[in-house]
Amino acid sequence: MNKTLIAYAVSIATLLVAIWLGVSIGAVKIPIETLWSNSDATASNILWKIRMPRVLLAGIVGASLAISGAAFQGLLKNPLADPYTLGVSSGASVGAVVTLFFGISLPVLGAYTLPVFSMVGAAATMFLVIGFARLVDRSMKMETIILTGIIFGSFLGSVLSLMIALTQEELRQIVGWLLGSVSMRGWNYITMVLPFFIIGSFILWLNRRELNAMLFGEERAHHLGVNVKRRKLQILIGGSVLTGSAVAVSGTIGFVGLVVPHMTRMMWGSDHRHVLPLSLCNGAALLIICDLVARTIISPAELPVGVITAFIGAPVFAYIFYKQRRKGAM
Repeated sequence: MNKTLIAYAVSIATLLVAIWLGVSIGAVKIPIETLWSNSDATASNILWKIRMPRVLLAGIVGASLAISGAAFQGLLKNPLADPYTLGVSSGASVGAVVTLFFGISLPVLGAYTLPVFSMVGAAATMFLVIGFARLVDRSMKMETIILTGIIFGSFLGSVLSLMIALTQEELRQIVGWLLGSVSMRGWNYITMVLPFFIIGSFILWLNRRELNAMLFGEERAHHLGVNVKRRKLQILIGGSVLTGSAVAVSGTIGFVGLVVPHMTRMMWGSDHRHVLPLSLCNGAALLIICDLVARTIISPAELPVGVITAFIGAPVFAYIFYKQRRKGAM
């Protein structure tokens, strides 16, 4: 069988198994036949009102972070790039926390005020990181961009800390949100994030061939007929839309955008025509499983899913960084 078909079969099967485990395992075990049968009203209510929206939201958030991480890594040609390390997640968090802190609700946007402000924060941070990196180093070395992202991420983290220190009754809501969770999110959250997920993913998908061309360098891509400046802008906007909307509904969940694209490339190659959709499937599966662990490992209490992804992602991040340095030294 073709390697590409195997990759898609494995990724889709993994995602389906993750969804099945996510909806069936918990304090109350839900039989799989509840999906098409309403014979048990209690099980059916738990499935469709609690488990299914939570699992689907976790899948959308994981897919958003993974595909945006894959695009950022391809654009910057660095496996250490992702929304978390570039400071984009921190920018999205500031945008969302400002909305919560001041109770902002624009009449035109309504329920979409939070994700829109979060996306604006993500996009602004991404452009500031790129602009400052260009100011420091005209050659835009990858190390410069990563370090600039860390600087901006640290600064925005201090802004978040300041707002938390000034918060009173909203403190619990903001701190719980910052830890990252998809708990107690209903279908309205999926309705809120789904349009942005579709738009952002479609923008990145349109640039899959251009991402492949940019792997050979911007000058070579230009000679191949790629409008590098316009395509870079589209990729940055698409990634920011995905990151901002994901952070708006789930809080800060790190390392998914770093680990999943890197592991996908290691296993199935670096062709972005396949890396993007495979990362989407694998990111969704990973976060669904992480959320399952978060809500069952110390049941009946729950851990924030961001804690679980950090436990997985931090060692993988250290390993990737070590391999990169070893490769550079050799």
